[in-house]
Amino acid sequence: MHLQALQLVRCLCTEVSKLDYATAASFFQQPIIVGASFGNNVIVEEILHSFPPAIWSRNHEGHNIFMTAVANRREGIFNLLYQMSGHKRLALRLVDNKMNNILHLAGKLAPTAQLNLVSGAALQMQRELQWYKEVEKHVLPESKAHKNSSGRTPAVEFSVEHKDLVKEGEKWMKDAANSCTVSATLIATIAFAASITVPGGNNGDTGSPIFSNDLAFNIFAAADALSLFSSTASLLMFLSILTARYAEVDFLYSLPRRLIIGLVTLFISITTMMIAFSATIYLVFGDKRAWTIVPIAAIACLPVTLFATLQFPLLMDMIRSTYCPGCFGKRSEDLLF
Repeated sequence: MHLQALQLVRCLCTEVSKLDYATAASFFQQPIIVGASFGNNVIVEEILHSFPPAIWSRNHEGHNIFMTAVANRREGIFNLLYQMSGHKRLALRLVDNKMNNILHLAGKLAPTAQLNLVSGAALQMQRELQWYKEVEKHVLPESKAHKNSSGRTPAVEFSVEHKDLVKEGEKWMKDAANSCTVSATLIATIAFAASITVPGGNNGDTGSPIFSNDLAFNIFAAADALSLFSSTASLLMFLSILTARYAEVDFLYSLPRRLIIGLVTLFISITTMMIAFSATIYLVFGDKRAWTIVPIAAIACLPVTLFATLQFPLLMDMIRSTYCPGCFGKRSEDLLF
């Protein structure tokens, strides 16, 4: 069905492009703008291949296809800029009926449907910043200082449009940090207490741990130390989130990176704490009650599994959004115009 629809579009575009310039331009004006607003790359590319001047089509607000793509956050259409040659600069310098250039439109808040594709206000703010920075890379320096009919530069437009989202993002980050700070503090306390109260006690004559030559004791010592260090690192990361200044640009890398490190180190601290606990159980019961060790170790895995199940989706979303935002860039070597 998709192939048949594509063939039909190609046939229609080919036939319309044979008409005189004015008729073809009028015919393609609405379809290419609608295609850009919905992110339909296939329709837009087919029209441009058949009738390149359609790239200058505008809607009732004065938006061309790239301005429409930015306003509706359609990265697939915006990436067509990478397939343009000398006309790219001209397409990016155009302004709409309210004197907004394309960077002004990147500074406006995204449609709700596009915002909701990203979970959490902080990640939504990060996505908005990524869009603004990407568009900013393509425009001329004078476009950054250009004022619209409201007297705002693109940077001011961004700040005004996103002030509520910044507040929501700050609340979201602090709520997450507060919850995790409690967990990290408890784990650090337990790990520190375990390090000074070793299983089996100490030798009264030498002061060294009784089980110091046992492999299970070495596993306990290493796991407990790692749990203490990682929980402390996690605690520091979450505290840095709580005391951050929460400027707009902080949502791009600084705050997400801190939350990622905090969650990863918290996961490590929980895992190593459970390993230390299991090693302690083995030291206490040993081979005498080996049948109790397996079920206890299995139960010890439950908190680790539960944490991973609940936090892994969020962690992966943050890692992808922060370190792999690969939605921008050239997708084809074909030149459109």
